[in-house]
Amino acid sequence: MTDVHNPERRSKNMRAIRSKNTVPELLIRKLLFSLGFRFRLHVKSLPGTPDIVLPKYRTAIFVHGCFWHGHDCHLFTLPQTRRDFWQAKIDANRQRDLRSEDMLISAGWHVLSVWECALKGRLKQEPDELAHQLTSLIRHNYPDVFRAEIRHR
Repeated sequence: MTDVHNPERRSKNMRAIRSKNTVPELLIRKLLFSLGFRFRLHVKSLPGTPDIVLPKYRTAIFVHGCFWHGHDCHLFTLPQTRRDFWQAKIDANRQRDLRSEDMLISAGWHVLSVWECALKGRLKQEPDELAHQLTSLIRHNYPDVFRAEIRHR
């Protein structure tokens, strides 16, 4: 199947996709702030430039889009066109995520990934449930848990 847009229009559409300050990221930031957490944004000195960093708790939070990071959920579908390109791109994103998380963990940070499907779609979590999970994972900093995910119900 051919693309419904010409190359210039497709390029314009793709450039409009944000990597920072996305709607899911803003939702998590608003929720964390309302829970009393204070944080830094997009700390470039840390591996992977985490979306949200809570230095007090040594916790780095990544807010992942299910499509761009290839999450196994109802929001992800590999495009029908240029499948090899998209598969390679998503695989590279996943590998980069793992490398960044491993480097943060080896430096003593806790890593929390919040997936887009936890925030939107038919299986999204209730705000109270999401707040409880975030608070529990951040404040308790379980000594044996350095990597955690929040995903759809």
